[in-house]
Amino acid sequence: MESVAIAKYIRRSPEKIRGIANNVRSMNVSDAVTYLEHLPNKGADNIRKVLLSASANAVVKNPDISTDNLFVKTITVDKGPFLKRVKPRARGRADRIHKRTAHLKVVLVDKLGDK
Repeated sequence: MESVAIAKYIRRSPEKIRGIANNVRSMNVSDAVTYLEHLPNKGADNIRKVLLSASANAVVKNPDISTDNLFVKTITVDKGPFLKRVKPRARGRADRIHKRTAHLKVVLVDKLGDK
């Protein structure tokens, strides 16, 4: 059985979140949450929240499931839309600033339920 959680429009660059997400892939959910709690990165908090949401979704789907048996099957970080801003420069010019956003999707699977 799979459970999914999605977070959209996260105000972090997807490149920064992907580096953390690669370390969490195929980990046990409880181990991944404790790992993410001790990281200083701000993107780790976003991933931790989505992991907890996906595990809560799994419990709502099947109350008999144990959260100790849940593992991260896939975790994907996609680009979201830019927030376009303008920074004034010398001699009447302007520079564009792209504030990047990310979409995060976590899929958890019950290892004992699949066997």
